[in-house]
Formats: sequence, C-alpha cells, structure tokens
Amino acid sequence: MLNPESTDFCIELLASHHDKAAFSCGNEQLDRYLQATATQDRKRNIAIPYVIYDKDRQKIIGYYTLSMSGINLEELPQDLAKKLPRYPIVGVNLIGRLAVSNNYRGYGWGKLLILDALYRSLDISKSTASFAIVVEAIDDDAVRFYQRFDFQAFPDRAFKLFRTMTNIQRAFDRQ
Repeated sequence: MLNPESTDFCIELLASHHDKAAFSCGNEQLDRYLQATATQDRKRNIAIPYVIYDKDRQKIIGYYTLSMSGINLEELPQDLAKKLPRYPIVGVNLIGRLAVSNNYRGYGWGKLLILDALYRSLDISKSTASFAIVVEAIDDDAVRFYQRFDFQAFPDRAFKLFRTMTNIQRAFDRQ
C-alpha cells in the first residue's frame, strides 16, 4: 500500500509545507537533522535537501541532501588515482544524509532516493565538474545499501564510499 506503484508521490526540494516534525526513520541524528537543521542548511546554501513526498498522506517518505565537496587524490584507490591529474583536491558531490521513514521501509523508496541523487549529481557534473559522488555511511547496513548501487569504499575508510561519474553515466546510458 505504501510502495511507489500505489502512492501519489513527488521528489522535490524541502519546503515549508512539508511536515518535518512527523518524520521518523529510527535514527535520532537523521530525524533531528531534517526537523531542525535541513531548512537552515538550505538557506545558507550548505546542503540542498530533497524529499520524496507522499501527496495523498501529506507525509515525507524520505530525504537526502546534496552538496559539493572535495577529496584528496591520495584517498582514492591507487589504480584510480594514477589515472587522474595530480591536483591535490578532486571535486565531488556529497550525499550528506539519506533516510527513509519507518512507515515506508521495505518498498524501494531508498532506491528511488539514491537513483535521484545519482541522476542529479550526474546532471550537475556536466556544468560544474565533479569526479564522483561520495557518501559517509552511518553504519554497516548503510554501507551494504550503497554497495548495492556500485559504491566502493575508500581504501582506508570502510564507511566512506564513492562512485565515479563515469560509472554513473554508463549505468544511465544502459537504461
């Protein structure tokens, strides 16, 4: 009943009509961010929060944030780093947070969120160069979630993962 096929939903920027207080994903840090900080981050242009919104129930299904960031070339796997110019910092997009409400878990909403983030990041990379999209997973379950979407861990940081824009472009080209 709450899956994408049977719900009237949209993906949009977080706005004042969204009921942030009712959102609960089971992680206090992610809940508190949406409820107390996300709007301020957007106003300050620190991170842009996107929500999947259930229009019928007027509920936030889930959300993610995007921002620009940079990584040190030395952080990347050596076989990949040696193919890049010797710039000390490489521009990337960052998924700062991603969460799905407890009431909507298990129906593919997380997949929709990550695919939307990948598509937006790829589109942004065409006008503002970005080598990859990076995430900092909150726990082992989140690491496994991102790995299902071809993210790979940085060599010395199991909870920090990336996926190159070249890889993302190839995936979308196959669609």
